[in-house]
Amino acid sequence: MKKKILIPTDFSKNAWSAIAYASALYKDKNVDFYLLNTFSVNTFILESLMAPEPGEPLYEEAKEKSLLGLDKLLADIKEKLDVNPNHNYYTESIFNSPIAAIKNCIEAKDIELVIASNKGETNDLDTVMGSNAVEMMENVRNCPVLMIPSNIAFKVPNEIVFPTSFKTHFKRRELAHLIEIAKITNTPVRVLHVNKEDQLSKEQIEKKALLEECLEGISYSFHYLEDTDIKNGLKLFVQSRESEMIVFINKKHAFFDSVFTKPMVKDLGYNAKVPVLTLHDLRN
Repeated sequence: MKKKILIPTDFSKNAWSAIAYASALYKDKNVDFYLLNTFSVNTFILESLMAPEPGEPLYEEAKEKSLLGLDKLLADIKEKLDVNPNHNYYTESIFNSPIAAIKNCIEAKDIELVIASNKGETNDLDTVMGSNAVEMMENVRNCPVLMIPSNIAFKVPNEIVFPTSFKTHFKRRELAHLIEIAKITNTPVRVLHVNKEDQLSKEQIEKKALLEECLEGISYSFHYLEDTDIKNGLKLFVQSRESEMIVFINKKHAFFDSVFTKPMVKDLGYNAKVPVLTLHDLRN
């Protein structure tokens, strides 16, 4: 069975980086890639105060621009990428907000992973793709999201950093994409825990053992930091080791218990220099 991956695009150079990265990362896998471009009309029809509908000039003009962009993108992929014969590329042009369209596509196409650039047509944090990158990490909860920094070329990561509080009830299906990427790239996972107490509680020891079971079959190691918070601890760990990928579980409705707070997600979404894979606690 082929893997299904959704790649949102605004036809920018940064969005192209995500496509090239995805193609290289899964070069030896059978994959159906769905390239999604959303379009909208900035000017509402004043007489009705409603957005244009199919058949109306403003709608059709925006739709045509989107379709032409996707056609050119397919031609660029064929010309510029060393495309695996087992890779198929399909296009989706949708009149909707990016996040709503992504969620709908995930459900309609049974998408397993979203891969997107964390910057848009410019590197301004207020651009559509930039802000939507954070929204995807926070709100697209029915599918893992892999954010690719702007203008990054694919390379096999030296290690994957997985920060955890050891308070999550780990499940193999939640960690499936972390394990898959570790296996296909032959990359070790570094489990990072920032200590708040002198030692782990009984519950944390049990969760750590459960995590070890889930990671069986790949290379991994445990690492501990003290006298810092998770945000600074993660940054120091990644910078000092020049780690090349971060994976974390983004918990919902667990603000006080979560390893990552909303500002941390935003920091990763906007400022990450390495790919960041957002997984989800499926119980939430």
